[in-house]
Amino acid sequence: MAMKALDLFQAYTQDKLPREGGYIISSFLQNNSSYSRYEVIAYSGVKSLYLSEDGLTFQTDGNKLFILAEPPSYAEKHLEPFRRTSKYQIPHRFSELEIVTAKNQIKIMVSKEPIITYSAFTVLKPQGINFAFIFYNLDDVLDSISTFFEKTLNKEANVPQVDAAKATQLIIKGLKKFDIWK
Repeated sequence: MAMKALDLFQAYTQDKLPREGGYIISSFLQNNSSYSRYEVIAYSGVKSLYLSEDGLTFQTDGNKLFILAEPPSYAEKHLEPFRRTSKYQIPHRFSELEIVTAKNQIKIMVSKEPIITYSAFTVLKPQGINFAFIFYNLDDVLDSISTFFEKTLNKEANVPQVDAAKATQLIIKGLKKFDIWK
């Protein structure tokens, strides 16, 4: 059975990072809060990789999708996500996001359209409880990512299972808009 996903930095050190492409999922979780940010990056045709103290830089184009889970207790929920302090920020206005309000009032926000990065992007090294995974671009990669997000939104962001499934459908819809493979 082919490996479906691996820790990104482990894959790099073991020379298992697919240069032909894949999906990288990074988390930016908050200690003592269910406020969660995720970034999904698809890439293909890596020209080179650079490891630094801060992270791993890919010299290639990429498509990015952002996901934000905001608990009802978040004090600055009135601020547009791009105006928030860096640890709570994603580069979107509310009008650029699909929003699901869960039955426990957590709001899950997903980019309506992918953002294109030209020539290079950097994936930061995870700190504390955060992670960065590479999902190999296999035939069932979107199914694997779907299962991953349903479980992660439920367990890490405290989103009820039914609402995590709804939000995951929006994530997959966004990933299908990625044009990096064309």
